[in-house]
Amino acid sequence: MSDNLFNDKYRIPSIRLKHWDYRTNGAYFITICTKNREHFFCKIVNGKIHLSGIGGIVANEWIKTEQIRKYVKLDEWIIMPDHFHGIIFIDRNLVETCRGMSLRAKHNRFSKPISQSLSMIVNHFKSAVTRQCRENGFTHFAWQSRFYERIIRNENELNIKRKYIINNALMH
Repeated sequence: MSDNLFNDKYRIPSIRLKHWDYRTNGAYFITICTKNREHFFCKIVNGKIHLSGIGGIVANEWIKTEQIRKYVKLDEWIIMPDHFHGIIFIDRNLVETCRGMSLRAKHNRFSKPISQSLSMIVNHFKSAVTRQCRENGFTHFAWQSRFYERIIRNENELNIKRKYIINNALMH
C-alpha cells in the first residue's frame, strides 16, 4: 500500500507562517473556539461576562499557563461564550535554562508540535481545561481541533489587539 494513499487530499493547510519559529520571542494573539461553537464558557448580560463552571476552569488554567512556563507572560485576554482570545508573550530572556536543559528544542522535521512553542503552550492549555472539565463532570465539553494565531508585529498592532479584547464583550 502506498504511503501517499490520499496524497494530502484531506489535509487542511496550516495557517501558521511557514518559516517562523513559534518558540521565538514575541507577542502572539490567539483565538481558541469550542467545538461547534457551543456556548460553554459564559453569558454576556449588558456587556458583563458571567462565567459558567467551564468558563471558570478556562480562566484558572490560563492564569496557570504563565505560572508553569517561566518564559511566558500573559497580556490581555477574554473568555467569550464560545471562544477565548488572548495575547501571549514568549520571552526566552526571562529564563535561560530549565533544570539544566536548554530551552531550545531540536527541529522536528515531521511537523509535530515543537517543545515550548506556541502550539505546545496552547495544546497543554486545552488539555488541562479538558481534563479539569472531565474531573468536574462537564463530560460534554470539547474544543475545536485547531486554534487561530497572529504574530503581533509592532506596538500599534499590539494596542489594536488589546483594545479588541477589552471591548469584545461590549460588541455582543
